[in-house]
Amino acid sequence: MKTTKKSMMLMLALVFAMSLVLAACGGNNSGNTNSNTGSENAGGSNESSEGAAGSSLEPYVLKMAYPGTKQQDHDKVMAEVNKYLTEKINATLELQPIEWGQWDQKVNLMIASREPMDIYFTAQWSGYAVNVSKGAFLDLAELLETEAGQAIVETLDPAYLEGSKINGKNYGVPTNKEIAGQGGFIYRTDIAEELGLDMSTIQSAADLKPILQAVKKAKPEMIPLFMRDGETFNVHYYAQFDFLGDANIPGVVLKDQDDATVKPRFEFDRYKENLQIARELYVDGLINQDATTTTLSTQDAMKAGNVFMTVQPLKPGKAEEMAAVTNLTGKLAQIAITERTIATSETAGSMLAISTTSEDPERAMMFINLLHTDPYLNNLFNFGIEDDHFTREGNIISPTETTSAYSPGGAWMFGNQFLNYVWDTEDPQKWEQFKEFNEGAKVSPGLGFTFDAEPVKTQVAAAVNVRKEYDPALDTGSVDPDEVLPDYIEKLKASGLDEIIAEKQSQFDEFLANK
Repeated sequence: MKTTKKSMMLMLALVFAMSLVLAACGGNNSGNTNSNTGSENAGGSNESSEGAAGSSLEPYVLKMAYPGTKQQDHDKVMAEVNKYLTEKINATLELQPIEWGQWDQKVNLMIASREPMDIYFTAQWSGYAVNVSKGAFLDLAELLETEAGQAIVETLDPAYLEGSKINGKNYGVPTNKEIAGQGGFIYRTDIAEELGLDMSTIQSAADLKPILQAVKKAKPEMIPLFMRDGETFNVHYYAQFDFLGDANIPGVVLKDQDDATVKPRFEFDRYKENLQIARELYVDGLINQDATTTTLSTQDAMKAGNVFMTVQPLKPGKAEEMAAVTNLTGKLAQIAITERTIATSETAGSMLAISTTSEDPERAMMFINLLHTDPYLNNLFNFGIEDDHFTREGNIISPTETTSAYSPGGAWMFGNQFLNYVWDTEDPQKWEQFKEFNEGAKVSPGLGFTFDAEPVKTQVAAAVNVRKEYDPALDTGSVDPDEVLPDYIEKLKASGLDEIIAEKQSQFDEFLANK
């Protein structure tokens, strides 16, 4: 059985390799890893020799799930995507966007029921390690050795694949994007200017109150600060917690420090201080009162037009990028609060995993390869149809009247961001700025380590349930931490917290000793 599978993989790899050679001879844009070349002729309408090779494969429907809002022109864009994929690898894509607020629950059910799926979005903060332990994702070792896999490897900084391993194995293909992380805020510049607000006074969350109060007083219809579960002052990129793997599992070190002692979050002063700040803002009506239960993403909340500020992971041009997909071009700016750090949360912060229920993992890898190497498909997938959803001059794109009908805002999730076009409101040197952003960032002591929860999986399952019960309300300020935090700590300890911390520390110590 294993020999047969390997033979099939080799045959598919040879077909794919031949298609790449033929495409290169024909001047096709596929396989180009430089965002500044190849896009000029990436129209997708040319007769491709790769299409001939693709037609030698059996037709296949790829199913892919990711967190996001289904776009108005979803079907129109998918028709173009599928026309192109049919030519390339004789496959069509059945894309399943799942609203952010429902993502965790729906994916857990899909995985538990072994629903047929080819590709899942995954991340360190989105159940990656837990789902690997459930057997949901394929070990990609053999697939990364194929022609399609090797083409991806060549585009990635080695830190991505090394930093996203679990027990030395890759179960997800990282997105090629910024490798450093930074936390801060994105806010409405038009409102700040109208009210004469001095945003330079904001150096931390503790400085927000006067600004947010001014917004509330002048604009009572606006939400001064939008929060939701997972987008708070205690989210990993803002509080600088390195969870050493899955963010649902207790036990962290600090990304901006060198101490390798694993502790629960509540033993760090910054955690408790952030809870108190959020509580004060919530009580004063400066945070949306449905913060615990809302299913809106921060992007969709900003798009609604009644939000002044959100907590965000930052990178060069993040505000302009968000403005382009929220109809707020020229009206957003960002404030960096934390220093730049590099941790597993960044190297494994956005990945595509191949499901163990996939009937054609090789074809799934071929599709992921195209997202990493093909400028036309990458930009079609992320921005829609040229001369419909955007117009283009070189690599610079401008919005049209129908841009809002297809603005998924998920480029950071799919393939290679260095292939992305740049909006005319963004800095043309955006990708050079990304490279500078990555340089000189503080490296977390936990970079490259991912905790294996198997030895304490019973305790972890119990602790994750406790976290889901308490974190949303505590982190958004919806409950009084002085009253609720002691109960939270007690329940965590009862679930087996001490055993989890001890096991995580033991594995981390071994990792550091062998580093």
